[in-house]
Amino acid sequence: MFRIIQKEVEKYGYLEYGASPLEPSELYVAKTGEEIVSQQTYTFIDRGNRSVTLRPEMTPTVARMVAARRRELGFPLRWYSIPNLFRYENPQKGRLREHYQLNVDLFGPSDLSADIEIITLASNILKAFGATEKDFTIKINSRLLLRELFDSFEIPEEKRQSLSKLIDKKDKIDKDLFNAGVKELLGEVSHEFLNVLSVNQRITDRLQSKSVGLKQMFEIITALEKQNIVNVVFTPTLMRGFDYYTDIIFEVFDTDPENPRSLFGGGRYNNLTELFQGDPVPAVGFGMGDVTLQNFLLSRNLIPKYKSETHIAIACISETALPHMQEISTQLRFMGINVSTYGLAKQTGDFYKYALKNKIPYVLLMSENQGEYLVKESDLGGSEKLCKSLEEIAVLIKENK
Repeated sequence: MFRIIQKEVEKYGYLEYGASPLEPSELYVAKTGEEIVSQQTYTFIDRGNRSVTLRPEMTPTVARMVAARRRELGFPLRWYSIPNLFRYENPQKGRLREHYQLNVDLFGPSDLSADIEIITLASNILKAFGATEKDFTIKINSRLLLRELFDSFEIPEEKRQSLSKLIDKKDKIDKDLFNAGVKELLGEVSHEFLNVLSVNQRITDRLQSKSVGLKQMFEIITALEKQNIVNVVFTPTLMRGFDYYTDIIFEVFDTDPENPRSLFGGGRYNNLTELFQGDPVPAVGFGMGDVTLQNFLLSRNLIPKYKSETHIAIACISETALPHMQEISTQLRFMGINVSTYGLAKQTGDFYKYALKNKIPYVLLMSENQGEYLVKESDLGGSEKLCKSLEEIAVLIKENK
């Protein structure tokens, strides 16, 4: 799975980076919200009496790294990583306490081309596994649009964060409970607000052409359609849980009625580096977890078949041939062939089983001072070829990779 992901991401010019799994807890309090740190992380006091947290996500870390080295980096900066992340929660389908997650971030461009690239890449990764647009939906919204909507209702600033978090939970809680929460926050205007929020066209009518958020969002949708990405849906209740998003946000959902859940998402965060005592750097990105991706692929029989990166396994039928085995293995590696040495094969059947279990396509049994090499396919009944030189072995393997 990771190899397919890396190949697709690197087509767009993204470079891989790494970072420590341990961060100061205040990094997440300030950047993702107190709730995540207090309820969903592994947080503890270290020997220096400092509060530290096993990273629950990667975006604050990469923002910190970019802020610290901004003058040394070349922008636009395209980075990706597949780190292990930790969440303190009850393990269940699609959620584990530790998982791996692809993180893709584009720093520098503030125009919509960056948002379009990120969403296109997210879509193309799923397609690289064989998924079609019927298999998933890309829901899109804008934090800027929501701020404009809040402005139109003159909602006080101190209520906006609570209202945003409530909207984020809309599809996860009882409808009456959601409506009651909105009424408690907005009072007399709650009915009108819910009415507008429930139908996309009512939002468009209320904000009309003066809305920058609407204009940007529909520009993105139109641009994606021109690239034949037609499964994008404007979803005004999409919020994404993290506090650092500033503009366009998106989330990819499985269309399988047996698994109608979010697969992954992301969005634009233009101010995060500013919180590390640096200048703001425009940025947009997304995170894709391995567990939800695996479940998505399994349900559609799209899990890629494992293919060994080892090309040939070599064993000896006598101890005196061991030095020769090491010698030719080294020469083959210099020719670009990946070689696994088995050592002495007292039972040749065990050697063939080893190659089969590890899905190594070719095997070679050696004797002392061997001038010719009988290379066999490891599959039972596979073909074989007598090679008169190591160069001939290398050509055979490269032609059949």
